[in-house]
Amino acid sequence: MTSNKLQRLIELADKVFGVRNDPDQINAYEEAVRARLLQIHPMTLSQYDVEDGPVAWMLLIPTTKDLMEQFLYLKISERELFEKTPIGSKYDAVYLCSALVLEEYRRKGIASDLVIKAVLEMKKEHPIQALFVWPFTDDGNSTAEKISQTLKMPLYKRIKK
Repeated sequence: MTSNKLQRLIELADKVFGVRNDPDQINAYEEAVRARLLQIHPMTLSQYDVEDGPVAWMLLIPTTKDLMEQFLYLKISERELFEKTPIGSKYDAVYLCSALVLEEYRRKGIASDLVIKAVLEMKKEHPIQALFVWPFTDDGNSTAEKISQTLKMPLYKRIKK
């Protein structure tokens, strides 16, 4: 049975990102997408749970700087970035794809903590040198900047169409 909190996170994702209506974005609720993400790296997906379900969820995609630049300059879509990221390669960039936190749990550092922990784990195996983001909200943008400062890594943002 899907918890109320999980259902609210799914609805929040649909509201903020509109993934279901945009074939150029990845939908992490698709089983095949989740399986490939875990092949890329086990820390691509994380969530923060309380007693009755998840209240925060994040998705990262470690990849190459070449693919990062193609994405930042609109040469490839998010879905293409995901599909072209080679499995088993050495990654030197991380796409801060999404972080969602239920409203009553925001401003507690949950999303930042999840992302920082995941990036630090990825850095144990990969020469991660850069972070990049496609900010959809002001909160997302400021969270990405905070993460970049904490990790002391440059943050690159996708240009606007």
